[in-house]
Amino acid sequence: MRGCAAALWAAALALSACTQQSSDDFSRPARENWPTIAGDWNSTRYSALDEVNVSSVAKLGGAWVQDFGGNAPHGTPVVVGGRMFVAAGQSVYALDPVTGTIEWEHSLRVGTHGLYKGVAVGEGLVFVGLGDSHLTALRQDTGEEVWTTLIGDRNPDVRDRIQPNDGQMISAAPTYVNGVVIAGLAIGDYGLQGRVVGLDAQTGEMLWRFNTVPDPGEPGSETWPADRAETNPGGGGIWMSASADPDLGLAYIGVGNPIPQWGGEVRKGDNLYTSSVLALDIHSGALRWHYQITHHDLWEAELGTPLILYDTEVNGTPRKAVAVMSTYGYLFTFDRETGGPIWPIEERPVAQSERLFTSPTQPFPKNAEPFGPSCVREGTVPEGFERLCHFDPIDVDMPNAMYPMMTMRAAPMAYSPKTGNLYGTGADWPSWIVRAEDPWFFIAIPTVPGMKFEGILGAVDPDRNDKVWEQRVPFRTHHNGSGFTATAGGLLFNGNTDGTFEALDISTGEQIWNFQVGASVNQPPAIYESNDSQHIAVSAGNGLWAFKLGGTLDERPAPPTPPSGVTSLRGRVIPSNEISIGAIQRDSGWVDGAHERFNEYGFEPLRARTEAGKPVTFTNTGKETHTIRALDGSWTTGPIAPGNSVSLTFDTPGAHIYICDDHKWSYGELLVED
Repeated sequence: MRGCAAALWAAALALSACTQQSSDDFSRPARENWPTIAGDWNSTRYSALDEVNVSSVAKLGGAWVQDFGGNAPHGTPVVVGGRMFVAAGQSVYALDPVTGTIEWEHSLRVGTHGLYKGVAVGEGLVFVGLGDSHLTALRQDTGEEVWTTLIGDRNPDVRDRIQPNDGQMISAAPTYVNGVVIAGLAIGDYGLQGRVVGLDAQTGEMLWRFNTVPDPGEPGSETWPADRAETNPGGGGIWMSASADPDLGLAYIGVGNPIPQWGGEVRKGDNLYTSSVLALDIHSGALRWHYQITHHDLWEAELGTPLILYDTEVNGTPRKAVAVMSTYGYLFTFDRETGGPIWPIEERPVAQSERLFTSPTQPFPKNAEPFGPSCVREGTVPEGFERLCHFDPIDVDMPNAMYPMMTMRAAPMAYSPKTGNLYGTGADWPSWIVRAEDPWFFIAIPTVPGMKFEGILGAVDPDRNDKVWEQRVPFRTHHNGSGFTATAGGLLFNGNTDGTFEALDISTGEQIWNFQVGASVNQPPAIYESNDSQHIAVSAGNGLWAFKLGGTLDERPAPPTPPSGVTSLRGRVIPSNEISIGAIQRDSGWVDGAHERFNEYGFEPLRARTEAGKPVTFTNTGKETHTIRALDGSWTTGPIAPGNSVSLTFDTPGAHIYICDDHKWSYGELLVED
């Protein structure tokens, strides 16, 4: 397969070197321009430029930086037609890519609830999705608004817009391809119906709509309960930009999880098309093929990592492929014309729960090596938690379930046609999941004292479906890291939450250059050519940096170092000398406001503040006996029966993390002050 991939890359590189890339043809590897947030319609995040390479990267320095005040840039910049386009705060900006000077700014309407993950360009327009599910087109030369279209559901109580708390948003940059703008609705797990839509690029007219949770009678609706209107399950939000193959006339996109997220008891069936990859006709939205990566998803195992299109060879036959990375770090590859698996897939039996209607099997790439661990590793979570593995169901009788979530959930991958490998960032990130009898109630608690986590950087050979190399970073990556951009110069560019923007050797993953930008880097960079020099532009904090060989800008002071473990609790500290054992626990309130339940193992307040020398009373309001003990063993209440209280006096100032000796997943904190 290597020979075919290398030959195709060489041909594409030669073509792009000889022919100026059309402003509306984004099918070839990015070179002078960076015309989509992913570099091209294949979403490879690959640059054919090689002026900055393994030998010259040591001379790379800051060329310019543009600060946007309190407005953080969203997504990777787009560069085309001598302008750079970027969204920041509630505005879209056009910049000079040589100097970073702002040429125009378009402030979007008040109440748009933010912008997400960048813009798209085509036909002289800039397309941007808003946080209130409107999609807007602006003129590239002036920033003037041309049209705005609502792709969400209008709230009858609002005259002309969606309220931000409705949960309807366009969370990823739209995709422009051959006169059509494709965007997905991310519904923030609010109990609404996800969708993908296609709009006419010039007019904003909606050409088609594909429901990711089918309406009754539509294909796929048989995989949901017939009476689902009673419980209104839904989901299928879109959290990525579409990739596209204009020769086949298809767009490819991954779909989010069903909802209620963990409440499978009210949505019996596979729940199509959630947690699935879709191939949709660009001009009609008709479904050409689909594959569900997780049946009856109970684990928020949605597809959030953008899909990559690449060319390969199987048994001597050229194949057009699409690479799909699952949340669990398994790579699935499909023929992008037929949907047939290129790497074999097998259905394996998984743990079962009759009450939650678990699927008896789940798909796995056969003999594949995954990114990250398949189970919560020993030593990464404190004593008292039950360490689970992928596809272990979590139910209401499991108050201490620690689940290995989000290994490869969001950060975009890169693909180098020169090496034939995929490059991704992920995380070894356990999460404490709490369920209740109410199927809509759940809480994901990302940190508890004593928890440890790591970031993961790695390369995968899609032809063998195993890792080429893997590097670990000693802190959790934000949403699984910035994601990579790959280059023909043998480099991978990557950003970190510690403010380090770095270049890695594409062959080994070893860092060979770094620059401190002073803020977390959460998106991969754009690479383009201006004034005959290769530039690398990346968002960091509230600024946008550009680098080139010989750049002279100084580094900035580093932000606080992200922790590699958790030593204290998070949340508001409340003055109180009365601590209740047993508390009312509220979820995030995404559906119909906050849902509540009594938590036998909680404390109210969770974090309390008192003065030294004053007694603090612990009262058991639950049904079980609880023994409260300092985590360091310095004090204990002894057993406290239901309805009883114990008072202790703390004379020395300091922070006291405590647990229940009988239920070691039960944590609280007391801050004693002078």
